[in-house]
Amino acid sequence: MTLRRGYVDTSWGQVHYLEHGEGPVCAFFHESPQSVQAFEQTLPLMSGIRAIAFDTPGYGNSAPPPRDGFEIPDYSARLLEAIDGLGVDSFAVSGVHTGASIALEVGIQAGMDRTSHAVLTGVPLFSEEERADFLANWAPKMTPAADGSHLGWAWERYQRVWGEESPPEMLHLAAVHILAGLHNYDWAYNAAFRYDPAPHLSKLTCPTLLLDAENDMLAKFDQPSAQLLPDARIEHLPGLRGQLPLRVPELYARHVVDFVTS
Repeated sequence: MTLRRGYVDTSWGQVHYLEHGEGPVCAFFHESPQSVQAFEQTLPLMSGIRAIAFDTPGYGNSAPPPRDGFEIPDYSARLLEAIDGLGVDSFAVSGVHTGASIALEVGIQAGMDRTSHAVLTGVPLFSEEERADFLANWAPKMTPAADGSHLGWAWERYQRVWGEESPPEMLHLAAVHILAGLHNYDWAYNAAFRYDPAPHLSKLTCPTLLLDAENDMLAKFDQPSAQLLPDARIEHLPGLRGQLPLRVPELYARHVVDFVTS
């Protein structure tokens, strides 16, 4: 079965999605400022489920929010509209970094009668000081430069954030995405930094897997997150830096499918 692409209407405009397979539904949400391409290799490996990855509004091929300043619950509400627009009733959620916060909120907004499982990779359980630092420094405003220096900035950024040892294809994908949305790449990023998941984790009562790379920058928050979740377990994949759907698509697929079909 080939990957299927489509659009679904929401109150912010159309949301683009990529899906594969049949069976119980799992909705996937990517990290900022990437797109469903982060899941393109792993979705076909998820046998036995209907895997649907969504472009966050403003990224990939989804329409942007009407303006800056919307919060993670607003983004999540639009993505839940997209899930509803596809006629999906019950489903699992899975998200990476910004996508983990979105998955958390989508699950809560849908209600525990609809949300069967959650797989969260990189819950941003920041302190107030860390949150302020990320808001001040992580996603600076950028515009195209006459000398093209913004192109080098994007490449160097992902060499630093994802690691110089990352495959060039991965770095290229990341740089292209941030450059494609340069004028608003920071919108959902900063919404994620403003969002504090701590008061919300206790509301996610479905079985939850905190699936992370051992060396992911947010893996340190999995243990305190698990203490706030009613039904959680942690799985850390050794020796990996992050970006599990891209680096180890088969391993990521196996862990997700095994959990959401358990």
